Amino acid sequence: MLVTVVADYGTGDLAFAEVRQRIVQLLPSAEVTAVPVPAFDTVAAGFCVAQLAFGEGPSDRIVYANVAPRQDRDEPRAANAGERLAAARLDSGVLVVGVASGASLSFLAAEGVAVRAVQIADDGSQFRSRDVFPAALAALAEGDDSLLGAELPVAPPPEHAVAYIDGYGNIKTTWDQAPAQVGSTVRVRIGEIEAEATVSDGVFEVPAGTMSFAPGSSGWNAHIWYELLSRGGNAAELFGNPRAGTPIEIVD
Repeated sequence: MLVTVVADYGTGDLAFAEVRQRIVQLLPSAEVTAVPVPAFDTVAAGFCVAQLAFGEGPSDRIVYANVAPRQDRDEPRAANAGERLAAARLDSGVLVVGVASGASLSFLAAEGVAVRAVQIADDGSQFRSRDVFPAALAALAEGDDSLLGAELPVAPPPEHAVAYIDGYGNIKTTWDQAPAQVGSTVRVRIGEIEAEATVSDGVFEVPAGTMSFAPGSSGWNAHIWYELLSRGGNAAELFGNPRAGTPIEIVD
């Protein structure tokens, strides 16, 4: 059984190792991998969750998402309470278990996947993904759906925005259609920074030293998400390393 942990603990952080140990204790046959996202970045987390859940792989895999900025309420929280745990079973058999925070489960819900509350405490530890949630994860993994409650309302993911920045600095976006005719040059604004990009059918179909805006390597169902790629450079750096969720505009 493959379990992928999508979380904002930080690359190589002790937290990933502790969560892995706890999951393997409860699910001894599990192979646990980790995908880090920036701190409190629920958009990037949600994008990764959907890519992994809808992508090809073993049907018994689990995506375990924990990005919990505890921003659902501003007042003081007793007992380290935070956003509640939720879960979704895809028709493919894939199980997603994650904190219902921000856009963490938005890309799933946007595809018509029912996201349901998990009836387990939302408090009791600062490190709930190690101390509280794995027991529910293990029960659901073993087919016990008695913990599943009502379907939760989930806000839609951001449109025409930064979704995720990969290790090469390529900016994966929530554009799933060309912003202009293929071959044309457009001026792209992300935050306060503007740069030119060539709309193309492939991210490398531009000369070295230029930027493409083209269908990338990520997508699911009817979506092929466009990427901004600076050939021989780093698109994210050119745009000031924007945070996921930042709008991407085409300006005249």
